[in-house]
Amino acid sequence: MVDVSAKQVTTRTAVARGFVKMKTAVVRAVRRLRNPKGNPLEVARIAGIAAAKRTSEWIPLCHPLPLTHIDVTARLCDNGVELRSEVTATAQTGVEMEALVAVAAAALTVYDMCKALDKAMEIGAIVLEKKTGGQSGDFFRDGTGVSKSTKTRRMTSSRRRGR
Repeated sequence: MVDVSAKQVTTRTAVARGFVKMKTAVVRAVRRLRNPKGNPLEVARIAGIAAAKRTSEWIPLCHPLPLTHIDVTARLCDNGVELRSEVTATAQTGVEMEALVAVAAAALTVYDMCKALDKAMEIGAIVLEKKTGGQSGDFFRDGTGVSKSTKTRRMTSSRRRGR
């Protein structure tokens, strides 16, 4: 793991999103709560929250973080389910991975709960939308998928020399 002991403790937030594309018939079944396993949107929300809390167990070199807030939403659309997570911590390192893991787990849960109706569903577009706090500055994804950062990261002279 990277040594973050010299970094300042700051409030850090990250937002991620993803999408599960499915047939219209499956969307209708989910909307009418006619799914054999129950309500995939609510179960996905809980799965995403639980997964965010265990990110350091999923991703080998992630630091375990004291998360102070996790919000996962699952919204039914015409062609699938849009997933969004927002994670906050006051820590020495960011929560981007926790937000991404929350969305990934929520998407996998939607797939699992709906696979009896459609095995051809597609999980995709899992991206970091925004991150705030920390040394590297804030990041916001604009409408074209290009990142915008409020700070430029400066490498120390020892890093430039490869130390």
